[in-house]
Amino acid sequence: MFELGDLLNDLFLERLNYLIYVVLLMIGLHAMIAKNNLIKKLIGMSIFQTAIILFYVSIGVKADATIPIYLPEHDPHGESAEKAGGPEALNATEVEGYANPLPHVLMLTAIVVGVATLGLALALTQRIYQGYGTIEEDQLLVKLERVDA
Repeated sequence: MFELGDLLNDLFLERLNYLIYVVLLMIGLHAMIAKNNLIKKLIGMSIFQTAIILFYVSIGVKADATIPIYLPEHDPHGESAEKAGGPEALNATEVEGYANPLPHVLMLTAIVVGVATLGLALALTQRIYQGYGTIEEDQLLVKLERVDA
């Protein structure tokens, strides 16, 4: 019925990248939840975000596909379209050969937002350290309760 080698190949080796993403997600989630140091929490957030970005980029990969090229004959306003008698639509076989660039473009945006968020969080952490003398969450909560009392 099933051979062990085929099952191992199908379950693990072909999907090894997804296993790596899950491990990275778990490492990042553990660091964000279990650690008390604010810098360690931020590193965990960054690892978590990296795993999500890698996951989405790997979903956008299409085997044996090329980048979508904008050809002049597809332009309804281009000179070559007028010479050719108008724009030409791609047929189904041509469309199958192209990879969708949208997941990659969205992840570029996510990277920029992530870097900005991390920079702001590090600046706030530095300001917290200057104001309270610690970046440990437990010590911060004790100091904040003293200030409130």
